[in-house]
Amino acid sequence: MPASDIEIAQQAQLLRITDLARDRLGIADEHLVPYGHHKAKLSLAYIDSLKDRPDGKLILVTAISPTPAGEGKTTTTVGLGDALNRIGRKTIIALREPSLGPVFGMKGGAAGGGHAQVVPMEDINLHFTGDFNAIALANNLLAAAIDNHVHHGNALGIDVRRISWKRVIDMNDRALRQLTVGLGGPGNGYPREDGFDIVVASEVMAIFCLATSLADLKQRLGNIVVASTRDKQPVRARDLKVHGAMTVLLKDALAPNLVQTLENNPAILHGGPFANIAHGCNSVLATKTALKLADYVVTEAGFGADLGAEKFVDIKCRKSGLKPAAAVIVATVRALKYHGGVDLADLNRENLPALAKGLANLERHVENVTERYGLPCVVSINQFSADTKAEIELLRERVGAWGVPVRLARHWADGGAGAVEVAEEVVRLAEAPSRFRFVYDDADPLWDKLRKVALRIYGAADVSAAADVRAQIQQLQDAGYGHYPICIAKTQYSFSTDAKLRGAPTDHVITVREVRLAAGAEFIVMICGDIMTMPGLPKVPSAEQIDLDDEGRVVGLF
Repeated sequence: MPASDIEIAQQAQLLRITDLARDRLGIADEHLVPYGHHKAKLSLAYIDSLKDRPDGKLILVTAISPTPAGEGKTTTTVGLGDALNRIGRKTIIALREPSLGPVFGMKGGAAGGGHAQVVPMEDINLHFTGDFNAIALANNLLAAAIDNHVHHGNALGIDVRRISWKRVIDMNDRALRQLTVGLGGPGNGYPREDGFDIVVASEVMAIFCLATSLADLKQRLGNIVVASTRDKQPVRARDLKVHGAMTVLLKDALAPNLVQTLENNPAILHGGPFANIAHGCNSVLATKTALKLADYVVTEAGFGADLGAEKFVDIKCRKSGLKPAAAVIVATVRALKYHGGVDLADLNRENLPALAKGLANLERHVENVTERYGLPCVVSINQFSADTKAEIELLRERVGAWGVPVRLARHWADGGAGAVEVAEEVVRLAEAPSRFRFVYDDADPLWDKLRKVALRIYGAADVSAAADVRAQIQQLQDAGYGHYPICIAKTQYSFSTDAKLRGAPTDHVITVREVRLAAGAEFIVMICGDIMTMPGLPKVPSAEQIDLDDEGRVVGLF
């Protein structure tokens, strides 16, 4: 029986993080804040000293629409980074930090898998350096300040019916989606409806990942709109005078985290918004730091190229000036057959008609990446032992007809050596002139931005919203927020808002049910379909498998 992910990680020979930083990146000990022997934060002063260095090339890893069969996007990111180092390109991978919600919920960890992992895997998946805790505390300090201000006289005239700021916790808990606070009499404040989001959906997380310095972080935190007054004027965090304290809680967390892969190559992990409910990218500060330290930086955007990659392009790159040189689209034969209608139990059986049908999903993602975002790309097939020769040949033939290279990868089993062909293609593509572009313009009205993403990226027939939601969008437009990018929150499993619609549906309508202003992050969240900003645990959560053995080692984490 092959070793599990955690067993492989526990058998790894890790370098001391100070040795790796010094020998691989030329970073002296005084620029590191170690958290034990195998993880450390890079000091903000050191990062600032890098600003005059030239940038390396940025490679984006994205994927087809996720399926229960799995695609292996993070695994591919790690394997590709190791492979690029193997062929002599100094490379750093830049990833998000895992959330405890999916770790103990449905997905498990987010540190890669097999022989393509970032380590120490247990630490990374469980608390890591405390960044998410700091984000939750900053978020909840602001929530407490709102209710405290109302309790002590409400000098700002906050309308308690129009408090929009929610509390957060880094765990899936459907019971916290909607609740009432302030019960128990006058000493406990004014009763009102409230609710929790998961930490990764917090605007503080988005701000954390878009901020470029402590000063920028503080300014953005101060700009957060938390409520409105009785005459519908915005109330911001700076009006409550807690944005400075929020910055204090986040000052250490803002420094990016340095770890390593199983092959002892450097990796920077920082931030962690989900792409189905937020903008789905690691921090700008981490990505820009990596670009100053390496010739190539491999990063990923959450979920498929319709969600994470679109937000990477239209939010992260737009705000930061980053320009990727090439993209990798990850797929598996199994997942493509699932998009072709095959049940999970039958995915290991050869099924060429289903594979051909499921390729429509991959084709639309390729079209989005190459035509909508203007990026050269390679399709990386994360190979499984059950994939047949006929299925691989069909893939090569169909993808080749689109004018896009396709390469097989076995990094899960073979580490970086299994992704060398993908790495060589990435190097070739990254030398080509860039046609990188956004899906919409800053000057486009908010509704037009929504339509462009829905029609051009999702293949939708139209977009819709109830009259009050349309009115709210127009109010934001009229209030001067029309130049903001949009962040669409919807299911990751389909181009549509119906998770059951596989493949590449075309006659669907994207319906916006709620709109949220993220004035500190500087984007507008459009919540579509039945997506929740506080997930629930599945019937059999991953937490049931996680334990300590008799020797005190973590088991069941994947």
